[in-house]
Amino acid sequence: MPNSTRQLVIIGSGPAGLTAAVYAARANLYPLVIQGETPGGQLMGTTYIENWPGIKSILGPTLMMDMQEHAKHFGAELLDETVTKVDFSQKPFTLWTNRDTQIKAHAVIVATGAAPNKLKCPGEDTYWGKGVTTCAVCDGAFYPNKKVIVVGGGDTAMEDASFLKKFTKDITVVQISDKLTASYPLQQRILNDPDIKVIYNSTVSAIHGNKDHVTGVTISNQKTGETTDMDVDGVFIAIGLTPNTGIFKGQLELGKYGYLHTENQTHTSVRGVFAAGDVFDFRYKQAITAAGSGCKAALDAERYLKEIASK
Repeated sequence: MPNSTRQLVIIGSGPAGLTAAVYAARANLYPLVIQGETPGGQLMGTTYIENWPGIKSILGPTLMMDMQEHAKHFGAELLDETVTKVDFSQKPFTLWTNRDTQIKAHAVIVATGAAPNKLKCPGEDTYWGKGVTTCAVCDGAFYPNKKVIVVGGGDTAMEDASFLKKFTKDITVVQISDKLTASYPLQQRILNDPDIKVIYNSTVSAIHGNKDHVTGVTISNQKTGETTDMDVDGVFIAIGLTPNTGIFKGQLELGKYGYLHTENQTHTSVRGVFAAGDVFDFRYKQAITAAGSGCKAALDAERYLKEIASK
């Protein structure tokens, strides 16, 4: 593959990247998908998904493996490497991987996603997907009448707490500072809800469980150092996401919070480079919206390639 030139290269293999691969492969673009450090993306770390249309319940890794097979069935090629450097300043574009592979491409779709910020406390990794999650919309329904906590004080945390009210009335928000940072209307919605408690100046310093699922947390007061153990069934972490855009600094325009800046849906600041999924979408952050944008990016890339081929 060294020094080969491809019609289309897709960077990333989550729902956005693989959906783009399906559409591009069916258009006979023979896309190359460079899978990255975590083939399959964030859903590889989830358990059951119950909001994917047409499938009542499916394990996250199973869905992603199905999507991989779908893309390969139509002719997409999957490369188990990670892009470490790009040059979008001249065409064809050039990409380098962690295995010293150099690839040239006439068009590129960036679908590198975003990584959820973590607490980095004991038990977090152990119970990830077993009571620890970053998506209330995805997992809230698994906690009917259960005791849950939401970690964070911004808009996402407030929205998560409000959403969880659909399933339980035992919700505690744990905020590291002495006040919430969400917009005023969202704050008021939470503060005026008798079913939602707020603990300030605190964070979750440890997560406990019975090997199968979360059973409790340790909450540490950041001012006094006092710790308190609390029985909980679910921990919803809402302290933000970090977009995987590091290698694109200086190559593509970045917008709010380091996400890729786009115009006209999927177009980045460089003509011929398109964005899909959580790498530019800091609002919805759902697998299905990521997949939808992957479809859009593939269609836009196909139109672009037809356009330059006709010149």
